[in-house]
Amino acid sequence: METMGRHVISELWGCNFDKLNDMEVIERTFVDAALKSGAEIREVAFHKFAPQGVSGVVIISESHLTIHSFPEHGYASIDVYTCGDLDPNIAANYIADALEAETRETIEMPRGMGPVRSQIKQTASMV
Repeated sequence: METMGRHVISELWGCNFDKLNDMEVIERTFVDAALKSGAEIREVAFHKFAPQGVSGVVIISESHLTIHSFPEHGYASIDVYTCGDLDPNIAANYIADALEAETRETIEMPRGMGPVRSQIKQTASMV
């Protein structure tokens, strides 16, 4: 059975504090990541928390990209889910590089194939 989608989940550590705390930077990064992967953007929604942190989503025709940032820990959790022929790793890697992540852990799960299986792509990758 062919997969209905690919879901990449990344733990990003050692990220740039200022970037993690800047809603405009994160929004632009996620929009650019979606476009670089070839996705068609439908909606964009981001929220800045006080005193710090950003959460947001870019809805794409092929599914979504999301983030929850914790600048005080230099940490961001991101996920990129795509259906069709798009490679979610293109967007996930772009985001990790843009946020200057020193370490990333990434898993990729095929979606819609029955029992959940995950494949660890990179663990504790020092950039």
